[in-house]
Amino acid sequence: MKGDTTGKIVAISGMSITKTSIILALVLITASWGFILTSEGASLSEYFSAGNLYHTKKFLASMFGLDGGKPAFFSAESWSNALKLTYETLKMSVMAIGFTGIGMLLTVIPASRSAADGSITLRSTWYGWLVFGLIRLLYIFSRAVPELVWAMIIIFVFKPGILPGAVALALHNFGILGKLCAEVVEDLDWQPIRALRSSGAGTVQILTYGILPAVTPKFITFLLYRWEVIIRTTIVVGFVGAGGLGQQFRLSMSWFQYTEITLLLICYFLLVVGSDMVSGLLRRITQ
Repeated sequence: MKGDTTGKIVAISGMSITKTSIILALVLITASWGFILTSEGASLSEYFSAGNLYHTKKFLASMFGLDGGKPAFFSAESWSNALKLTYETLKMSVMAIGFTGIGMLLTVIPASRSAADGSITLRSTWYGWLVFGLIRLLYIFSRAVPELVWAMIIIFVFKPGILPGAVALALHNFGILGKLCAEVVEDLDWQPIRALRSSGAGTVQILTYGILPAVTPKFITFLLYRWEVIIRTTIVVGFVGAGGLGQQFRLSMSWFQYTEITLLLICYFLLVVGSDMVSGLLRRITQ
């Protein structure tokens, strides 16, 4: 009887929270659109004017090759060049996630509060907290700078190519992936690890038998997720000369070669679909 009453209370509480969330969401949506339409003086009708519709129709016709000429996506040579750039983009993304993964693995344990407060070593030291704070600040700085800015800075050091793009993407994602994985370590159940420590296990043994088996599946999930994000972000760093499909996309836009843009978007789509299939397969294997 007591369990039924508790269940009803939990259900009512959950419904109340859901109702409140929906109301708050509606209020925020209404307030934001009201601000846009009143304070900013925006008008939705301007976006559907005859001039905009004409230019949209003309642009889409150019992308699909309906304005005359031979579309690039019907040319074998264009496909060959696009696939080479796709391969370069794939190499850039693999290099980037490789650099990111190595940096994360080297810093993730000292970047967790569990290492600083002594959950792993059973003793807390001042230098443990110092290392924790420094690495967390490094994570924040790394992800605070966008990939495009990192690429623009690195281009001044390296010559244009896929290496600057890979380093720029790695630096930005290092802070994101490091924070996510450090929180995975912090959320572990530390009772089995304390038992290992109490039975005389060393730090290496605790890492090998206690921590790594527990965190590896989530680490792989986050790595694969960030790899998919990196593939999509290669187009951004390509705009500043980092190579791959992104650089050619910028050039095609500058030269008004719209059918090449369509071809490059098709290659991006195939690349993302392929990476998604590989990620799904690896997740099933590691689970």
